[in-house]
Amino acid sequence: MTQTAHTSTSPGKQMLSEQVYAHLRDAIMRGEYAPGHALKPQDLAKEQGVSLAVVREALVRVVGEGLADRLPNRGFAVPAFSDRRWQEITEARLTIEPVVLRMSVERGDVDWEARVRAAHHRLARTPAYVPEEGEYYSSAWSEAHRVFHRTLLEGCGNPVLLETVDRMWTASELARRWSAHRVPGRDHVDEHRRLEEAALARDADTAADVLTRHLTQTAAGLTGTTE
Repeated sequence: MTQTAHTSTSPGKQMLSEQVYAHLRDAIMRGEYAPGHALKPQDLAKEQGVSLAVVREALVRVVGEGLADRLPNRGFAVPAFSDRRWQEITEARLTIEPVVLRMSVERGDVDWEARVRAAHHRLARTPAYVPEEGEYYSSAWSEAHRVFHRTLLEGCGNPVLLETVDRMWTASELARRWSAHRVPGRDHVDEHRRLEEAALARDADTAADVLTRHLTQTAAGLTGTTE
C-alpha cells in the first residue's frame, strides 16, 4: 500500500504562510517599509520564526498583488516610487473601470442600488484617518473605500471583468495610500458622493465621467501635476 505525502500543502504550512503574508501586506500598506526597501527572506524568516519556504511563498503572493517586486537577482523589494509605474496602473484602470461602470449602471438591479447606497453610507461615516494609524489612510476607511468602488461595478454581472478590476485595485492600493501625502486637501467625500448620485440616477455618461476624473485626480497627485 502506498501513501501520498502532503507536506508541501500541509494545513500548518498554509496557516503559517497566510500569517506571514498578512503581516507583510499590512506592514507595506502601513508604510513600515519605505519605497524600494529590500524584503530579505532570511531576515523575514528569522523575524517571524518560520522557514524560508514559508516566507518565499508569502512573498510570491505579495508580488502577485503588486505590493512588492521580484528583482532580477531573485530578491524582493517594496516597489520604488515611480511616476511611470502608477501612470501605467492608472491607464489600465481608466481603460477598463469606466466601461465596467457603464455596464453596471445599465444592468444593475434594485438590490445593487441598495448595496451601492449602503456601501457609500459606510464610506461616508468612516474616518479616513485615525491617530493610532498615523498619517496613512485608516484600515477601516481603506476597506470601506474598496467595498464602495467594488459594489459600484458589481452590477455589470461579469465575473471575469470584476476579477480584472480586483487585481488592478490591489496593485493600486499602495499608490493610493502614498497619494494621501501628496494631496492632503483632496475632497474625496464629494467625489464619492457624486459617484453614488450618478450611478443611482442611472446616468451612465455622468457616472463614467466622474469616475474618470476621480481616477485621474489620484494619478495627478502621485505625479505631482495637481494644482
